[in-house]
Amino acid sequence: MLARINSAAVLGVDAYPVQVEVDISRGLRSFTTVGLPDAAVRESRERVESAIRNSGFEFPIERITVNLAPADVRKEGPSFDLPIALGIIVATGQVSIDNLDDVVLVGELSLDGHLRRVAGALPVALGARAWDYQALVVPPDNGKEAAVVDDFEVYTAENLYDCVCLLEQELMAEPVQVTQEDLNLDTPDYAVDFSEVKGQQHVKRALEIAAAGGHNVIMMGPPGAGKTMLARRMPTILPPMALAEALEVTKLYSVAGLVGRHTALVTTRPFRHPHHTVSIAGLVGGGSIPKPGEISLAHNGVLFLDELPEFRRDALEVLRQPLEDEIVTIARAQQTLTFPANFQMIASMNPCPCGYYTDPVKQCTCSSGEISRYRKRISGPLLDRIDIHLEVPRLTPDELFQHELGEPSVAIRERVLRARQIQQERFADTDIHANAQMSSRAMRKFCALTDEVESLLRTAIDQFALSARAHDRIIKLARTVADLDGSESIEVPHIAEAVQYRSLDRKLWG
Repeated sequence: MLARINSAAVLGVDAYPVQVEVDISRGLRSFTTVGLPDAAVRESRERVESAIRNSGFEFPIERITVNLAPADVRKEGPSFDLPIALGIIVATGQVSIDNLDDVVLVGELSLDGHLRRVAGALPVALGARAWDYQALVVPPDNGKEAAVVDDFEVYTAENLYDCVCLLEQELMAEPVQVTQEDLNLDTPDYAVDFSEVKGQQHVKRALEIAAAGGHNVIMMGPPGAGKTMLARRMPTILPPMALAEALEVTKLYSVAGLVGRHTALVTTRPFRHPHHTVSIAGLVGGGSIPKPGEISLAHNGVLFLDELPEFRRDALEVLRQPLEDEIVTIARAQQTLTFPANFQMIASMNPCPCGYYTDPVKQCTCSSGEISRYRKRISGPLLDRIDIHLEVPRLTPDELFQHELGEPSVAIRERVLRARQIQQERFADTDIHANAQMSSRAMRKFCALTDEVESLLRTAIDQFALSARAHDRIIKLARTVADLDGSESIEVPHIAEAVQYRSLDRKLWG
């Protein structure tokens, strides 16, 4: 007897339909899975057999053939356990279910028949709705994640037996409901706050500008100056995510299997902090079936690269495309996938290998050659793509023993939101969302300079030998400073503050 069960798999960040066909025929006992299954899918035989027996059903001692269609796309992961087990139960005539054509099922089975969470439940739910199915059945831990999709019914089952009962009763149970609290994006809950940072007022000001305009930042200073502490608090002053942004982030985290148990949406801006030993595949994504890397997991959030010169040179150069295009493309022999990568990059570094060059307290032990080689690990083209260069000095004893809390993140975020609102109105008829994304045409339209401002900028370019890209980024920065100031035009103080944030051009590479 033949049974057909609807399921789905994820390729990139989108799902595609998979039909699980199960045929039971006479012959020597065997269990064969075809349709380009990977090792995890082939191993489902042992899980499925134990789950069926431990759920009170009979496992056939006959020839079992399972086909995963379409057969020309490789299938991976344990999410086909549930549809395969249900197909065997239906094909052997142990139950009769009338609405199988209207339901999509995904889930990993434990040996006792319980359903374990799977990766990619949100993309599968979005796909199932687009394919005009009536409902989706997922493990309990994936329920809220999948139920975020509007106008679509999502059901959960604790185990294989409950799933069979649910389908036999034609989905008479209540679908999973997502509460308004699960979707609350207006008051993101962060565990850290800018009020905890002592001193470093000029760095806080620069990070506020970066948040207001979507600019990238590099910080340089001795160990213990607070670079990592400051970077970790960057998401707390970014605007709360819109629902569309939260869905994009949750899809990426769902594919990577990083959505929390019983979590509906990722409601806080991502903060990714890869170690400097990360591989290119770990940073940009990859694998036999490509999965998103760190730069995609930082989409709509912050990517923090600590000890930037310690990263592999080829890994750093891969960042050029996503920093410009806000996407990353992974090419394989049989397919090319594109992942979103619209993030703010915060990088940090020491001024030299020992970390104490120019430090007023500790003496540097590095030679001039060692310092030069250390700094050259960061290429000029990559540095050009970073808008704000910051020097983070050691805290003074007075700052270190300061007991008063600083300005909280919520106050800084309010100023950032006002500046972002100005930019939304300015770019209302374009695809631009922040000043850092402006093209040359947009800059000519929205960043007109007076003769006095242009003269100051010309002097800075001549004196510091700045590149054309640095010229553009200074203007974009000045536009953001003006927005924070509530000014319609870019004035001399705005361009002067923007110029000072190119310090590494002249001190290290100029």
